Amino acid sequence: MKIAVIQASTQVARNQLLFDETRRATAHLPAEVVNFGVFENEEKFSYVQIALCVGLLLNSGAVDFVVTGCSSGNGMNSAANALPNVISGYLPTPSDAYLFGRINQGNCASLPLGLNFGWAGELNLRFTLEKLFEEPLNTGYPKAAAERKRADATMLKSIKALAQTDMIAILEALPAAFVRPIFQKEALIAFILKEGTNEKLMEFLRERS
Repeated sequence: MKIAVIQASTQVARNQLLFDETRRATAHLPAEVVNFGVFENEEKFSYVQIALCVGLLLNSGAVDFVVTGCSSGNGMNSAANALPNVISGYLPTPSDAYLFGRINQGNCASLPLGLNFGWAGELNLRFTLEKLFEEPLNTGYPKAAAERKRADATMLKSIKALAQTDMIAILEALPAAFVRPIFQKEALIAFILKEGTNEKLMEFLRERS
């Protein structure tokens, strides 16, 4: 399992914490966690641009799951869910994380990294990530309704596929100045080109990076 960590520029100070706690929460899994920032020495990215990075990471097949966030967690969650093949959960608490991990067949977790992140905020982050990855994903909850829950989550994926276009069409339609910084995020693009499985999307990225 490959897991990416990437968060909005507004929360660069929490990047290392988010990366460390994601690695800690997944230490019991056969998982590789890769940190894509946003780092302090990078230019500013809007949360919408970072959501597009999330979409590229998942739609390319380079990673299986993304841990992300912004100041509230809500903006990133909404932006990520606007993209094809991304099912993001807003996870402010451990119980939200546990239920999302079992029920929704998601591939992205958006965390509030500023809102209510006061005294012991790092503990809530730790416990939230622990509960997300504590048990195998997508097993259904409660167990008595697990089969129905899995069927509902599968149907949601089908609806998203019918309702949304693909990443290439999205990136081509957006203003060039808005998407150019994403193509210039060298470590992210290089990782996708090395690890991705979506050849059509990867060829698109090769032409622009």
